[in-house]
Amino acid sequence: MTIAILGGTGPEGSGLAQRWAQAGETVIIGSRDAQRALETASKLSEKIGGASRVSGTENKFACADAEIVVLTVPFEAQAEMLKHVKPALRPGQILVDTTVPLAASVGGKPTRTLGVWQGSAAQQAAELVPEGVVVVAAFHNLAADLLKQEGPVDCDVIVCSDDKQAGKRVRELARRIPGVRALDGGKLENARIIEQITAVLIGLNIRHKGHSGIRITGLPKEAFEN
Repeated sequence: MTIAILGGTGPEGSGLAQRWAQAGETVIIGSRDAQRALETASKLSEKIGGASRVSGTENKFACADAEIVVLTVPFEAQAEMLKHVKPALRPGQILVDTTVPLAASVGGKPTRTLGVWQGSAAQQAAELVPEGVVVVAAFHNLAADLLKQEGPVDCDVIVCSDDKQAGKRVRELARRIPGVRALDGGKLENARIIEQITAVLIGLNIRHKGHSGIRITGLPKEAFEN
């Protein structure tokens, strides 16, 4: 599949791009600045080596050629970005929203989240995309620093969506990252809980100077394979 990463020049976006490109996926780095996207893609290709399939372009053009579009921008840029790329999105695409409504977006603390009228940032995204585009919430708790390091990533990814098939595809994509286990987190409305966990993890990282993630215990093996 072809994956477009909007905001792909940032830490989270480029980290996901690196991991998926290493797994053999075709990745398009999206940015407001096409030249910056090209530079990031070139650096990733050089780092990965081999026959890596990474390219870069402006966000709207990145969406046009992708089956899955991953949104990795701060909350304050989410709505503006989705309005910008809306003409390029088409029915049948999956939009993966990684947005966390941190209070830092309005000058508050990064360890707190904002109340979102729709219930969560993911539900806000679902209101902004064209009809027929399925929104899946995922990758909120996967630290950029862990993605950029070598070796397996010690973190589980909880995936929420109202579309079961889309959720399954994103869980499969998450498992392309070594060390990551992916779980069905239920309906998209549950994303509000997953988003809030990120603020807790940020607080842990600040206090203990680490890069924390989450692991879910007590579930059968099959839960991490479906």
